[in-house]
Amino acid sequence: MAGFNVNAARAQRLEASGRSWTFELDDDSFELPTELTRTTARELRDLDDNDVDGLLHLLLGERQFARFEKHDVTMQDIAAILEAYGKETGLGLGED
Repeated sequence: MAGFNVNAARAQRLEASGRSWTFELDDDSFELPTELTRTTARELRDLDDNDVDGLLHLLLGERQFARFEKHDVTMQDIAAILEAYGKETGLGLGED
C-alpha cells in the first residue's frame, strides 16, 4: 500500500489555487504566494504582531513592496486584503 504522496497533494493544491493570489490597488496589481515555505513561516512568526509593513514586505518581496508603499493605503485596506487572502488561501494571516 502506497503512503501519502506529498508531491501529488501539492500539485493538486496548486492546480486548484494557482501559485499566487492577486489583488489590485488603484491601477496596480500585486501577487502573494498561495503557499508558504517553512522559512517564510518562521520569518513571519519572528515578526512583531503589529509589524504590518514587515508582514507585507515579507509576502510581497522587495520590488512589489516598494511599489505598494507608493500607494495611499489605510489600515482598513490592508485588513481587507489580508482577510480576502486568508479566506481564499486558508492562510489566515493578520488574524488574532
